[in-house]
Amino acid sequence: MTTIEQLNACDAADFVDALRGIYEHSPWIAARTAPARPFANLAALKHALQSTVDAASIDEQLALLRAHPELAGKAAIAGALTAESTDEQASSGLDRCTAHEYAQLHALNAEYNGRFGFPFILAVKGPTGRGLSRQAIIATFERRIGNARGDELREALRQVHRIAEIRLNALLGVAPSIGALVMDWCEALGAISDVDTNLTCAYMTPAHQRTAALIADWMRQAGMTVHIDAVGNVVGRYAAAQLGAKTLITGSHYDTVRDGGKYDGRLGILLPIALVADLHARGRRLPYDLEVIAFAEEEGVRFRSTFLGSSAIAGSFDMGLLNTVDSDGVTLGDALAQAGHDAKDIGAIGRDPASLLGFVEVHIEQGPVLLEGGLPLGVVSAIAGSSRYIVELSGVASHAGTTPMTMRRDAAVAAAEIVLLVEARCRQGEALVGTVGQLDVPGGSVNVIPGACRLSLDIRAADDAVRLAAVDDILAGISAICAARGIGEKLVKLLEIDAVPCAPRLMAQLGAAVERAGLPRVDLPSGAGHDAMRMAQVTEVAMLFVRCGNGGISHNPLETMTADDADIAGRVLLDFLEHFNAIPG
Repeated sequence: MTTIEQLNACDAADFVDALRGIYEHSPWIAARTAPARPFANLAALKHALQSTVDAASIDEQLALLRAHPELAGKAAIAGALTAESTDEQASSGLDRCTAHEYAQLHALNAEYNGRFGFPFILAVKGPTGRGLSRQAIIATFERRIGNARGDELREALRQVHRIAEIRLNALLGVAPSIGALVMDWCEALGAISDVDTNLTCAYMTPAHQRTAALIADWMRQAGMTVHIDAVGNVVGRYAAAQLGAKTLITGSHYDTVRDGGKYDGRLGILLPIALVADLHARGRRLPYDLEVIAFAEEEGVRFRSTFLGSSAIAGSFDMGLLNTVDSDGVTLGDALAQAGHDAKDIGAIGRDPASLLGFVEVHIEQGPVLLEGGLPLGVVSAIAGSSRYIVELSGVASHAGTTPMTMRRDAAVAAAEIVLLVEARCRQGEALVGTVGQLDVPGGSVNVIPGACRLSLDIRAADDAVRLAAVDDILAGISAICAARGIGEKLVKLLEIDAVPCAPRLMAQLGAAVERAGLPRVDLPSGAGHDAMRMAQVTEVAMLFVRCGNGGISHNPLETMTADDADIAGRVLLDFLEHFNAIPG
């Protein structure tokens, strides 16, 4: 079995020969990477090889892509693939395509090559390292064929790197065991849903309670003491060797949005459970109590109130929310009672800040920054603050054919200007984003000038001053647009949440663990809200982002990640836990 030590010690020619099958018919990649030796570990080697490809010319990148065979193409039938490609295509049964499947793939290959000029490339062993089904491959093919050429070129290269990663694992005899376990657990939880057609796990539904029970079982098997508290948080404690130790908390949420993905929130629960199981199996105790908390609710799907679980832990749960009703008229308080919880106990859930050492949350990025940067992990610098509004515009509805363009008071045109204003202003700030996610013309008709329009406004930034300056400019711009067009405006503020900076000392420790894993440290803000925002009310917080695939899509069934990325995130988090310095400064 080849080892990193052997690859570091051999001459350049032997290094190239050892890696000959990693990148299809492209030995130049290993040749250019050889001078960067020695590599501290496999992660460093993977990153160096990827960096070589990323630094190559576009013609060299295209040649690399074109060195790959078509899926189930003539080369596969003729047996002309490399041994690696033959094994990979066979793992997904592409050597056993039905006549209809072969015809589909043949037509897709022809269309794809004609559109992009290189073959469709997919790591058919999938995110877990196991073969994808032929149906999944065809569905991915059909989805990606609609990409813009530049986007698809980058995705094809990412797939090449994923194929190389799987081949390197095989060459060095490395299995991402922690990551594979976490991926399997995510699959198991993903099968528990409120509906049969997708993954939906809303607060205190039967599926939600089954999910909590399964997480609790895994915690117990890992060696933790476990309880489910009065709001449904599943709390697992791995006690220190010494009594009276302070507590470091990690975790995330287990509820989902409607038709959501399998990894949002749940990765941050399951990964530390797997690490505790590893510590327990080795008889290793930490010098502090470690709690893994599966927060019961973060998404606000059922009762439109977010962060119920982490708010309770932070001691800031709003008891008035118990009277909130869902779409069926069930109050939150009744839902808790029906699930066997006593709302009177919620107040006791709050933690004493003096007992806590910090909170660290692992989460998929839910965006494309790490993916585009070719990085599996990133250290979160801050969680963005958010300003949300509803803007109601009133003009004059009149006949579409008889009202001259110069005499119209068109609410929809004003709304269109506002959308462009938001886009233009939010392009001016670093880590500043603005979204109009809802746009409605009430009672609109094809032959009537819109007399009213309603739109949402969501402005986020990691720096509150940047966000608030943008909000001021946008609101002033809305007033100016409406005044110029004779449109009435009404503004309703929905939400104002300040940004939450991550603790520099915790970021530094996470960053050091990332670098010890052989990866560069990259800091990035989070544009999405997380339970860490509420935990920051009682202790210092930090977050580790993990790359997600498919363009960074999240809150969607296409949300995905790989076992290798989960595994290296696990190794980084374990390193962080074992080297954790609880003393500030």
